[in-house]
Amino acid sequence: MTDLAPRFAAAVRLTTEAAALALRLWPRPGAASATLKGTQDWLTEADGAVEAFLSEALAREFPQDGFQGEETGKGRRGALRWVVDPIDGTSNYARGASRWCVSVGLIADRTPVIGVLVAPALGETYAACQGRGATLNGVAIHAAATTDPQRAMIEVGWSPRRPNAEYQAIAARVMAQGAMLRAGGSGAMGLADVASGRLDGYIESHINLWDVAAALAILAESGATVSGFMDGPGPETGDAIMAAAPGLAAAIRIAAG
Repeated sequence: MTDLAPRFAAAVRLTTEAAALALRLWPRPGAASATLKGTQDWLTEADGAVEAFLSEALAREFPQDGFQGEETGKGRRGALRWVVDPIDGTSNYARGASRWCVSVGLIADRTPVIGVLVAPALGETYAACQGRGATLNGVAIHAAATTDPQRAMIEVGWSPRRPNAEYQAIAARVMAQGAMLRAGGSGAMGLADVASGRLDGYIESHINLWDVAAALAILAESGATVSGFMDGPGPETGDAIMAAAPGLAAAIRIAAG
């Protein structure tokens, strides 16, 4: 197995640098400063700049590794593949809101082994490396110990790729269990919040690999229960995802449908 330590250190350093670049380009609060690729699918100047920075920097340090970015797709090929979402939560970012992050994950075959999320406007860095645990700003994190849905907070992510009725049905099932419903506009950060125990569950009926590659590594190291996103079509075409505090996994699977 490849020694992951140099890649983990580089991932933390480069994601932090990329997030600082995004922060410098961050629009002021107000009407969205971006273009639309599709329904509520935003593209900003920072998306391209951050992805280009990470692609070039990772190629210099690990030329044998593959690379996939949200904006440029699959580029370099390699046994290990970096998967980057330059701005996750772009709709928030484009309006000057704070809940967004730069997401960098490393995948070995179909296993996420490194994940780093940096949310510079919040001053937060989530990081995980296979076998070394997960941290938030350097402090170890774990999924929540919640077992009662009536004490739970669950985020349901909305996707324009699925019918609104499907989202509404999931939200209704969450609330029928007595859980508090949340929606934050960043799938990566919602999943990371499950890893840290800030949320008890996250459900989305369609999400892409670049949105979850880093978060999946963080969730795995935090002890959260996660659906088999990497086992089905997720790595290629996207898929549904569910992440949960272990004691609520059965209830959240029911809510996910």
